[in-house]
Formats: sequence, C-alpha cells, structure tokens
Amino acid sequence: MTAGENSVQSKKSIPDLAPLEAVLFDVDGTLCDSDPLHHYAFREMLQEIGFNNGVPIDEEFFVENIAGKHNHDIAVRLFPDDMPRGTKFLEDKEAMFRRLASENLPPIKGLYKLTKWIEDRGLKRAAVTNAPKQNAEMMISKLGLKDFFDVVILGSDCERAKPYPDPYLKALEVLKVSKDHTFVCEDSVSGIKAGVAAGMPVVGLTTRNPENLLMEADPTYLIKDYEDPKLWAALEELDKKGGSLKTAA
Repeated sequence: MTAGENSVQSKKSIPDLAPLEAVLFDVDGTLCDSDPLHHYAFREMLQEIGFNNGVPIDEEFFVENIAGKHNHDIAVRLFPDDMPRGTKFLEDKEAMFRRLASENLPPIKGLYKLTKWIEDRGLKRAAVTNAPKQNAEMMISKLGLKDFFDVVILGSDCERAKPYPDPYLKALEVLKVSKDHTFVCEDSVSGIKAGVAAGMPVVGLTTRNPENLLMEADPTYLIKDYEDPKLWAALEELDKKGGSLKTAA
C-alpha cells in the first residue's frame, strides 16, 4: 500500500478501534522528556558559531524550526546555503545530545503504566521516529524498552520522513496490522500530522509544544501525560467493546 492510497484522515476514537492490534510511539517527547536536552544542545552550539548574530535561540524558535523535524529538514532551515556544514553541525549536535541524555533522560509520567497495559493485552508495538538511529537506540535502551518494541522505524529509512505518513505506513506494514485497529502517540505537530495522514487516531502529548499548535495538527486526544484520565477512560471503554485481539479471542 502506498502513502497516497492510505493518506486519509481518521476521526475514529480509541474505542472505535476494537479489537486493538497495535500501538505506535514516537520517541523524543513521547517516551521521554528529551526536548530540553535538544534545545540546550542547539542553543549552545548555535551561539558558539555566531548563529542569529550570537543571540541564543528561544523556545519559540526551537518549536517552530526544530522540534519533531528530521535532521535533513533542520539543516535546510538553519544552513540553507551550506548543506555540508549543516550536516556536520547536526552530527556534532547529536553527539552532544547523546552525552547529555546518557546522564538524564526522564520518562514521560505514566509511560510504564501504559507499556504494561499494552504488554498485558499482547499488542504489537513500534517506535516510529525522525531521530537518528544512534539517538533512537540509545533512548529506547536507556528507558529499558529495548525488548518492548517489535520494531523501530526511522524516518531516514523511508522515502519521506514525518510530517509525511510514510514512517507510520511502514510500521503498519512491518507489524502486519491495520490502521483501523491501531493508534499513535505523538508530541509534535510534525508527528501528529504524520499519524493523522496515515489514517490513525493520534494521542497528542503536550510535553513541551504549545497546545494550540498541536490542535492545528488535528489529534484525536490531547493529554498532559500517560496518567491523564482522558486516556484511561478511552482505554477502559475500548476494553469493554472487545479490547484487543488477545482479549477478544
């Protein structure tokens, strides 16, 4: 199935997905609160090279130009006239991020409650990320989720990264599950757009990005974290309707 054939918006809610087959997660800002580390690395390194006349980038600039985007797209935005320099800068920045994250990478509140709920129901699961491979593997390992995910889908392994639906469509294909029985967890405008374009309900997290911006991307739900009562009310209703394939069997 091509991206074009399946790029339809879904207004299904989580209970409508019964029986549930899979849950797909973004990584940065969705599994862990990593954006402050990315912001810090970008701010320090851009200031060092005199970007923006040496004025440190603020939260607004970070959200608008960097958060949730693939590194190629970030390089185009920051270094439009010198892509080789942009590529090298991003490589160095990611190395700095990994050093910072290895010391402190807090999981999103309630994450392990949700992962246990998913495991208990025997659902399939994938991490779908625009992050570089080394970053994704390090964060997933640091969070103790290496054995949790059936597969990790990278934006760089697809023809187009998020905000296009390709990475999520690839996850559905690899897991052999239907978009009609799968939902997505995301925290960025780019990621929510990708999940919606792939035809799945998206649970948007207000980890760091402004609520009004996230709403423009059309998530089905917007929650603070994985302890949000809205999420658990929806999951409880799903269980009543037939839950997952395992509970329905």
